[in-house]
Amino acid sequence: MEQLGLHFGGDALVALAQVILIDLVMSGDNAIIIGMAVAGLPKENRGRIIFWGVAGATVLRIGFALMTTQLLQIIGLTLAGGLLLMWVAWRMYRELRAKRQGETGHGDGEAKAPKTAGQAMLQIIAADVSMSLDNVLAVAGAARDHKAVLWIGLALSVLLMAVASNLIARILDRHHWVAWLGFAIIVYVAGTMIWAGTHEVVAATATG
Repeated sequence: MEQLGLHFGGDALVALAQVILIDLVMSGDNAIIIGMAVAGLPKENRGRIIFWGVAGATVLRIGFALMTTQLLQIIGLTLAGGLLLMWVAWRMYRELRAKRQGETGHGDGEAKAPKTAGQAMLQIIAADVSMSLDNVLAVAGAARDHKAVLWIGLALSVLLMAVASNLIARILDRHHWVAWLGFAIIVYVAGTMIWAGTHEVVAATATG
């Protein structure tokens, strides 16, 4: 049992508590992105897009988890993930701005094409790559040598995403201002990754 990482001592319980806290924060961020991405779609299409978005994040998390040792040795990976997430934030900012102009009647007079499922999936995939990577690295750092804690953390993150994404999309339908709060959270997460990744690259360059 211990060889499988299923023995829970004091250290493992502390690591599990840290992983749960990480999941509550980071899975919420990912759920916000998925919820915002599908909010502009017809309601009948949302369930399918959310399903594939969460499925994609699950596959990525499992793949990254199997390569955590190698990933932790790649300098600049966090920086790249942060830049990718910032690109997602920029695309969402443009959508929010266009939607606000349409509601207030201050647009450029041109009818904008409705958001497509393909556009939503592109945003979700880009965010999944970035945030799944960040989530796995954070969970792996907290779980350390406790493999069971790592896999429990990844399963919990997927469950939280699946439940929260649909809820967030419904909230955005009723309260559009919440989308700007979600956008601010995404920018903050991306900025944090870019900041940490830049320091990692600078430190590696200085020591190299």
